[in-house]
Amino acid sequence: MATWRCCRCPRNGHQTILAFLYRVFFAFLHPRGRLVLFAPLRLRVGPAAFREPDLLLPLHADDPRAQNRYWSGADLVLEVVSEDDPERDMVDKVHDYAGAGIPEYWIVNPLDETITVLSLAGDGYEPRGIFRRGDQADSALLEGFSVSVDAVSDAS
Repeated sequence: MATWRCCRCPRNGHQTILAFLYRVFFAFLHPRGRLVLFAPLRLRVGPAAFREPDLLLPLHADDPRAQNRYWSGADLVLEVVSEDDPERDMVDKVHDYAGAGIPEYWIVNPLDETITVLSLAGDGYEPRGIFRRGDQADSALLEGFSVSVDAVSDAS
């Protein structure tokens, strides 16, 4: 009997990291009246192109870019790198999110235990930082927010 397996389905480590990050972002944003959303939630990145970022953050809870079936923009998106196709998160989505004008993109890579924070500059992203174990990854958009790379890596 053959066993069905979806290679694009998130694995346990991916989900536990995502759950941890959701809780950290939520704890920071909720008291400020802000929102953090998680996949699956479609984000329009082109006229007929969509992505489903692992986390999507608008700076305001009543953001007008929220549509019934998808978001037409975001202020920060986060992806946990999938082991089945790391290039999708580290190359393809960088291009898509920059093209959609997303100001900040976080790439959480459990494969090498890094968090890369990219800030939009013109048509592309510039690295704010590549954070490793022992570092605190922080945001240009969320003043006062940071997360320990150790804690994120250990969440898996």
